[in-house]
Amino acid sequence: MTPKRRTLRRLSMLGLALVSGCAHFVPRPLSPANELADFKARSLTNPGLRAFFTDNRVRAPVAGWGLKALTLAALYYQPSLAEARARLLEAEAARVTAGERPNPSLGMALGYDTRIPGAPSPWIVPLNVDWPIETAGKRAARLAQARHLAAATRWELIGTVWQVRNRVRRALLDLYAAHRMELLLAREQAAEANVVRLLQGQFEAGAVSSDLLARARAALDDITLAREAAAGTIRQAQIRLAAALGVAPHALSAVRLSYAPLRKFPRDLIRPQVRRRALLNRADVRAALERYAASQSALQLEIDRQWPDLQLGPGFAWNSQLREDSEWQLRLSLPLPIMNHNRGPIAEARAERRLAGAQFLAVQAGALDQIDSALAGYRSALARMRTATSLLAQLRQQIDSVRARVRAGELQPLDLAEAEITFDKGAQHLLAAHIEAQQALGTLENAVQSPLTLARSTLQAAQTGVSRSKEP
Repeated sequence: MTPKRRTLRRLSMLGLALVSGCAHFVPRPLSPANELADFKARSLTNPGLRAFFTDNRVRAPVAGWGLKALTLAALYYQPSLAEARARLLEAEAARVTAGERPNPSLGMALGYDTRIPGAPSPWIVPLNVDWPIETAGKRAARLAQARHLAAATRWELIGTVWQVRNRVRRALLDLYAAHRMELLLAREQAAEANVVRLLQGQFEAGAVSSDLLARARAALDDITLAREAAAGTIRQAQIRLAAALGVAPHALSAVRLSYAPLRKFPRDLIRPQVRRRALLNRADVRAALERYAASQSALQLEIDRQWPDLQLGPGFAWNSQLREDSEWQLRLSLPLPIMNHNRGPIAEARAERRLAGAQFLAVQAGALDQIDSALAGYRSALARMRTATSLLAQLRQQIDSVRARVRAGELQPLDLAEAEITFDKGAQHLLAAHIEAQQALGTLENAVQSPLTLARSTLQAAQTGVSRSKEP
C-alpha cells in the first residue's frame, strides 16, 4: 500500500470515529390538540403521579388530600416548574459547554512544484494541524462562571417551588373559607327564617308592625343572596385550586380534601433564628449571591483574556512519487496585543459585577422588608383572632343565658332567635379573623422559606423531573 493510500485510509477512519461520537437530532413536534387532551386527562389518581409519590417516599393520601399532598401533585403537574426545570437543564448544559476544550483543525492542500529534481510527479500533498492552546486559566474561569450560573438557576427553581406551594395554599385556603362561610350563612339563614316566622305570627296577632316584619324579610333576602354568592365563590375557588395544581377543574370533582393544616397556627416561624436563617438562605437571596459570584468569574475570564492563546501548527508534506522528498513543519502563532488589551470587555465585566452586587443588596433588603412585614402582619392577625374568639365566647354565654330565660318564661322565643342571629354573625367575624390569620401565616411561610414548612425532601422532589425530561 502506497503512503498516499495509507494516509487516506487513516483519515477516513478518523472521520468515521468523529461522526460516530456525534449527537443526532430527534424531532419532538408539539401538537396543541394532543397537549390539550393530555391536560384534560390529568388526575390525582394518575399512575405516574402515584409513582412520583413512591419515588419520593411519600404515601399517597387515603383519607383526604391535604396541603402537603396537593403541593407534591403541583410539583408533578405545574407547567411553571417544567419551565424552571428546562432552564436548569440549559444551565447544566452550559457547564458542559464551558468545560469543552477547543478542537484542533486539520488542513490539507495540493502543491505543485516542477523543479523537484528526479521526481516523476510535481504534485505535493501538505498536511497541517492547528492545535489551539488556551492560556492563563481561561477554562477554569469559564467553568466557575457556568457553575455559579447553574447554581443560581437551581435556586431560582427552588424559588419557583415556593411560589407554586404558596399558590396551592392560597387556593386551598380560599376553598376552605368559602365552604365555611356557606355553612355559617346557611345557619344564619335558618335563624333569620325563624325570626320571620315568629314575627309573622305576632303580626297576624297584631303584636308587631308591618315595618318590623318587612325589615326581617329583607334581612332574610340579603342572607339568601349572600349564601348564593358563597356557592359561586366555592366554584371559583375550586377552579383556582385546579389551576394551582396544573389540572383541569373536573379532576377535583371526586377528590376529598383535608383542611387540617389550615386550622393550625405554629409559633416556630416567629423565632429570631428563623428570621436570620431566612435572610441567609432564601432562594432569591442565594440566587442573587450565585449570580454575583458568576460576575466575579466573568471578570476574571476577561482579565485572563489579556493573555493571547497559542496556536500550535505541526505540518507534513511529501511527494507521492519521491519518498525522499518530505518536509516536517512546526508553526507557533499567537495574536499580538498591540491594538487593544481587552480593556473594553474588562470594563463591561466590572460594571456587570457592580450591578450584580447592587442587585444582591436590593434582593436582601427586599427580603428583610418582606420578612419583617410578614412577621408583624402575622402577630397582628393572631391578636385579632384572639379578640374575635373572646367575643364569640361571650356571645355563646349570652345565647345560653337567653335560652335559659326562655325556658323560664322570662323571654320570648323571638329573643332567642335574634340572639342566635347575633351569635352567627359573631361566628362569621371569627371565621374572617381566622382566614386573615391563615393568609398572614402563608405570607410568613413564603417569606422565611423555612424547612419547618417545606421539607428539603419536597424541594428535592421538585427537581426529579429534570432527569425524566432529558432528551436523547
